[in-house]
Amino acid sequence: MFPVTYATLSRQGDRDYNEDSVGVESADQKWCFVLADGLGGHGKGEVASGIAVTTSKTCFGAGKENLADWFEEAQKSISEVQVRLHAESQMKTTMAAAELTPEFLSWGHIGDSRIYYFRKNRLVKRTLDHSVPQMLVNMGQIKEKDIRFHEDRNRLLRVMGTEWRGERPYELDHMAVPKGEQALLLCSDGFWELIDEDRMTECLKQADSPENWLERMERIVCENGKEVDMDNYSAIAVWFGEKSRFPFF
Repeated sequence: MFPVTYATLSRQGDRDYNEDSVGVESADQKWCFVLADGLGGHGKGEVASGIAVTTSKTCFGAGKENLADWFEEAQKSISEVQVRLHAESQMKTTMAAAELTPEFLSWGHIGDSRIYYFRKNRLVKRTLDHSVPQMLVNMGQIKEKDIRFHEDRNRLLRVMGTEWRGERPYELDHMAVPKGEQALLLCSDGFWELIDEDRMTECLKQADSPENWLERMERIVCENGKEVDMDNYSAIAVWFGEKSRFPFF
C-alpha cells in the first residue's frame, strides 16, 4: 500500500466571500488534488474557481491522467459558462493541480497559485508564478523575496477564463516518485504571501500530520495578516512515501 494522507483548508479572510475552491479525489491508488483562486477583481471568481476544480475532478474520475486535459477541459467549461451568463470579461481563475500515483507525480499550474514539493523535510521545487513580479525576478530586476511585497504582485499574466492563443499558457511537470518521505503543498496567494518558505519547512519538520502542518502554518498566516486586509486563503497539504513518524503508518 502506497501511503498518502492529506488535509485541506479554505478561509474567507477579511473578504465578503470566499472565491477560492479546493478539491480532492482518489481511486485505485491514484489521487487528484486541485486548488483554484477566483479573481475577485473581475467578479464571479467563485464560479470560475468552482468550475475549474469540479471539471478537473471529473476528468480524473473519467480516467484522464494527462493534466493537460484537466486544464483544457476546465478552460472550455469556464468559457461556455461565460457565454451563457454574458460574463466573458468577468469569470477568471488561477489553478494548481497534481496527480499522484505510487510511481509518478504530475502537477500543473496557471496564475499565481503555487505548488511546493518537499523531500526529507527540505524544499526541492516550487512552481513559478505567471505574474509581473515573477517576470521581473526571471529578468534579474528584483529578488525572489521581493515578490510578496511588490506593488504589482496581483497583476497576473496568465489565467483561466481569458482567450488562449498560441502556446498553452499553463505549465506542466512530471517526475517519477522516489523513495522516502515527501510532501506537497498547494496554496493560493492569500496563503503563501503571508508565510515564507523557511517557515513552511520549519512547520513541516515540527508537524506530526498534514492537518497539524496546516494548523501551524495557518497560525503564522493569521498572525502576519493582522495588519492587512486578508485575502481568501486556501491550501492542500499532502504527505506521501515512507515516513516513519506518520502516526497512521
